[in-house]
Amino acid sequence: MAKLTPYLFSEDAKAQADFYIGALGGEIVSVMTHGQLPDPEEALKDKVLHLSMVAAGIPIFMCDAAFMPIHRGNQIHLSLEFATESEAHEAFGKLAEGGQVRHPLQPEFWGTLFGQLEDKYGVNWMITTEAKQA
Repeated sequence: MAKLTPYLFSEDAKAQADFYIGALGGEIVSVMTHGQLPDPEEALKDKVLHLSMVAAGIPIFMCDAAFMPIHRGNQIHLSLEFATESEAHEAFGKLAEGGQVRHPLQPEFWGTLFGQLEDKYGVNWMITTEAKQA
């Protein structure tokens, strides 16, 4: 059995992780910089090689994209499902700060709240609530 952990390449992994923790709750578990490698490149010494965090109870890995340019895309969306509407609204509002709402968080025909946004770092999020049992 596999376990999926999102791995985000960032222009500033520490700032982006702090943003997600502020929006969703959680903590940074560990950070390793290029400066901790044997014979680090001086220009990269403060760049994040690997960051492990938990946001909204979900493990997420991040790094500074030191070896490749970041291109914003729409091929990946992170979907967060909340137990309550208030939790969903709070997370949606905070993640949308500085970003762009693609679909407002609202009741949908399938019986849950649903909304989509791109955060200020170019990451696409889908926010929803648990389906109510009949």
